Amino acid sequence: MYQGCPWCYIGKRRFEQALDGFAGKEDVEVVYRPYQLVPDAPATASPHREWLAERYGPQSVAMDARVAELGRAEGIGYDFDAALHANTFLGHRLLHLAETEYGAAAQGRLKEALLKAHFSDGVDVGDRTALTEVAVGAGLDRDRVTAYLAGEEGAAEVRAQLAEAREIGITAVPTFVFEGKWAVQGGQEAETFRQVLEQVATEIGERRPAPVQVAPAGEACADGSCAV
Repeated sequence: MYQGCPWCYIGKRRFEQALDGFAGKEDVEVVYRPYQLVPDAPATASPHREWLAERYGPQSVAMDARVAELGRAEGIGYDFDAALHANTFLGHRLLHLAETEYGAAAQGRLKEALLKAHFSDGVDVGDRTALTEVAVGAGLDRDRVTAYLAGEEGAAEVRAQLAEAREIGITAVPTFVFEGKWAVQGGQEAETFRQVLEQVATEIGERRPAPVQVAPAGEACADGSCAV
């Protein structure tokens, strides 16, 4: 699952709702993979509102308002006034650490904590000290996280995963990849995700590598724009 924008938080909640009602959920492992919408974002964070206004102009206010409204329906409390635009590379490194040393479930807890910190709590997710607190709160060991972020562990692996995303054609987030064969783009409705899960299960059971037929791409953020 490739994530990295406000629509990702909504897509994550909707997918989880679908998975919770899926009969085969015990056999599904969810892993998060890195994607950077703005890979050259500066190391120093800046107010989200200012950055979005520079990028999209007056329509940025309506963009945030619409996402916030949809988020409330999914139990998400966006606070775009407090949110900071930050480089996410360190956060992706932490997610790599969580997956490789703690497992997919721990990575999922950290992903949720990072999304909340970034979009709801106004945390600078490009700051090592702030990231350490988020990671410890999600169950990671403080000493391990501190040492990890102080060096370059995981950096090469994350860069390789970012390159892989480009190679397989990921251009927007969220993008959900199933079994390495089928992809669903955007913050689809929970019902759409449920249908996809059931169809993928059927395809796997029948050993048929045909592509899954899904609804048109849901709302997402791509390299050049975000859905309004």
